[in-house]
Amino acid sequence: MLYHNLKYSLKVLLKNKGLIFWTFAFPIILAIFFKLAFSDIENKEKLDIINIAVINNEEYNSDEIFKNTFAELSNKDSENYMLNITYTDLSKSKKMLDNNEITGYLLFSNNEVNIIVKNNGINETILRYIVDEIQSNKEIINNLIENEIRENNNFSIDYKTITENVKKQVLDNNIKLNNISNKNLSYTMIEFYTVIAMACLYGAMLSMYIVNMKLPNMSNVGKRISISPSNKNKIILGSLFASYILELIGISILLIFTSLILKVDYGNNLPLVFLTAIVGSLAGLSLGLFLATVIKTNENAKIGILISVTMLECFLSGMMGITMKYIIDKNIPIINKINPANMITDALYSLYYYDSLKRYSLNILSLLIFSIILIVISYITLRRQKYDSI
Repeated sequence: MLYHNLKYSLKVLLKNKGLIFWTFAFPIILAIFFKLAFSDIENKEKLDIINIAVINNEEYNSDEIFKNTFAELSNKDSENYMLNITYTDLSKSKKMLDNNEITGYLLFSNNEVNIIVKNNGINETILRYIVDEIQSNKEIINNLIENEIRENNNFSIDYKTITENVKKQVLDNNIKLNNISNKNLSYTMIEFYTVIAMACLYGAMLSMYIVNMKLPNMSNVGKRISISPSNKNKIILGSLFASYILELIGISILLIFTSLILKVDYGNNLPLVFLTAIVGSLAGLSLGLFLATVIKTNENAKIGILISVTMLECFLSGMMGITMKYIIDKNIPIINKINPANMITDALYSLYYYDSLKRYSLNILSLLIFSIILIVISYITLRRQKYDSI
């Protein structure tokens, strides 16, 4: 029964030209347009040197990690040259920012680094990531210092020597940021990540369509299934497997096309990129199942709601402007934490820019939790549905 319904559902889905277009062709067309729009930027634009100011107070001068790193990043003779830094006081920094002479300024206060910017743009986003990266390295260094102290039981220990040795060890191991903008730093990659996220979530159309066919209040097929002695769970499960298979085929074609034909660089973790697509497609399937079972309206209205929800999620994750993702992360972070499109784009983003898989794993886990919650709600809703007449 399961295999028979799986095969039947595949045939039904493949005969629907509208679904095939939106799940297979449209993401590829959109990726081509993005490539045409951004290819000139990618080929000609190199990361500009960012002008910033640093409040030259006592707390900054006592922070050796930031001082050493900024000295390297502002050294014009260094390959790591990224920042043009002006060391000044607070009032002059505010004036420079108001006159658009700098991207922003940094204020070191109460063991925190406050980033003050005037606008939300590429340079502002890069500045935030630079500070975050240095902060992460600073925590590593501090942990190494603490471990070194704990292992030494001599209370006359020279803490200053330990600190300098550990700092030197860590900083000498290439922890500094590098300006590899044209070779690796591609801020437009987020646009292609949102295309993948959209393709995963557009797969919800497949699961929504095939589930609607099995509901007695949506189609004649559903009415016949409802009064038949067949196992309803197996029928629904077979239909969902069929939509998931097609969804995976579509997203695989998109990844292969963008990687081989459009030459989109997804980094060195292609297996994890495909894993993200697999889990993201599961989120799309669960979203379509959820909307099909929970919303009580006609099929066209359900599709309209699905497209609206999907496009809003992609917009918030950066599809129509890469700064939108940063704005949401900064001001309303809870939205992107429950946004499946952002989970997918952020997982791909973390693979491309970070060596650690911690952020990536968190996004994959969030996608799985999102999918499980929607599937459980959909199952409970289907179990409770009763009809006085069909």
